[in-house]
Amino acid sequence: MELSEMKRNLDSYEAKLEQLRGSLDLEEKETNIQEYEEMMADPTFWDDQNKAQDIIDKNNALKSVVNDFTALTDELDDMSATHELLLDENDEDMKEALESQINEFNGKIERFELQLLLDGPYDANNAILELHPGAGGTESQDWTSMLLRMYQRYCEQQGYKVETADYQPGDEAGVKSVTIIVKGHNAYGYLKAEKGVHRLVRISPFDSSGRRHTSFASCDVIPEFNNNEIEIEINPDDITVDTFRASGAGGQHINKTESAIRITHHPTGIVVNNQNERSQIKNREAAMKMLKAKLYQLELEEQEKQMAEIRGEQKEIGWGSQIRSYVFHPYSMVKDHRTNEETGKVDAVMDGDIGPFMEAYLRNQMANAEK
Repeated sequence: MELSEMKRNLDSYEAKLEQLRGSLDLEEKETNIQEYEEMMADPTFWDDQNKAQDIIDKNNALKSVVNDFTALTDELDDMSATHELLLDENDEDMKEALESQINEFNGKIERFELQLLLDGPYDANNAILELHPGAGGTESQDWTSMLLRMYQRYCEQQGYKVETADYQPGDEAGVKSVTIIVKGHNAYGYLKAEKGVHRLVRISPFDSSGRRHTSFASCDVIPEFNNNEIEIEINPDDITVDTFRASGAGGQHINKTESAIRITHHPTGIVVNNQNERSQIKNREAAMKMLKAKLYQLELEEQEKQMAEIRGEQKEIGWGSQIRSYVFHPYSMVKDHRTNEETGKVDAVMDGDIGPFMEAYLRNQMANAEK
């Protein structure tokens, strides 16, 4: 890359960052950070733990945006200074290093822009992710366990913490049902892209004839709401609470006491399980929190459906729609049917490399919103 081309790229990056600066309102964010940190210094800050955690999360989110933008501008200043040096000094090693840095910088800006797309009211929240196999017995249950591993690997790579709220093993292999809670900034914002039906095509390891099978598994994702974010009253007469012995990986209490809780909400048919905690009381509290989150999400989806009818739009139904195909045979390909994003690197995807699909979905959502 010639120095003149480097200069054009640097000028383009500078213009892009200035455009982002205008939309970020950094002064307001820095003011809010200062106000939050003053609240955190108050001796009574932790009297209401839920409210305190909410303030900490909001403060961390603001600081993340400000710090990331500052890091980008500082790096651009460093690259510009290096370019000035190269105008006076012909250093091939320095030139090669700058060229590599310039090429990588565009990706950093794109990733920063993507974070800014996560501005929905609950995008910053933790996520509750559920997986259920479709028809097909062992084959689809095995596919569900493969998806579980894919999401666990993705979360591990993103630095998210994963807790298993409920795990029902398959009859012979795989998973009948699993619920995980993904904790981390923007967990819901990213994972909401995964809501829908996932389709697998492969030579089944459970078929002695070596025939090709198609399997389905559904993924449901809702935000984990803080207590101060939702007001949902549940009539005790509308629910049934059952206890059962926990199953799957866990502590010493597994399979020894009936500590696991299942709550059935009869008006909606919603069923939630929790077996992550050691006591019935804590499992019940966690299950009730998940039930409230599901009921609140149901309210939000109903409101969106009504608004779509008013606008005359036909909105895609996430649950029950095939969003992505994973083909292992007769060729290798993973394709998202909503965005047409695809890759032949099936092994990488199953190892958690699903970021490009999420990014394509978010950009597609943004493009549709601007129409």
